[in-house]
Amino acid sequence: MLESLPQNIKDGLDAARMQTLKRKSRLRVQVGQAVFPVLRFWHDGFALDASLAPKLRGLVDVYDGATHKFQCLIVASTLEKDDLICDFKRATAVTDTAPLDFWRDENAPVGYLPST
Repeated sequence: MLESLPQNIKDGLDAARMQTLKRKSRLRVQVGQAVFPVLRFWHDGFALDASLAPKLRGLVDVYDGATHKFQCLIVASTLEKDDLICDFKRATAVTDTAPLDFWRDENAPVGYLPST
């Protein structure tokens, strides 16, 4: 059905789709001081607007609003139509506490009583 539409209508529909994706998404990628909105995000990659973002490679930070969610290691970025598709090798969730370097038993006592 879209094949029979005139080119200016196709362009208008694509522009409206991109505007809706930009407005709807709270996710953003930060590289140094530069910030780029994420259009789509999936388990091993995300899509950015190609007109705004340069080709990315390396470690980037992903934010949901003001909350730091992931650190992603981008290994490849390709251009598809108006989208910059970034594939990442790992996405490490950011926590506010340091990871434990020991195993914590679920049934361990909460505290010990001093000896009398």
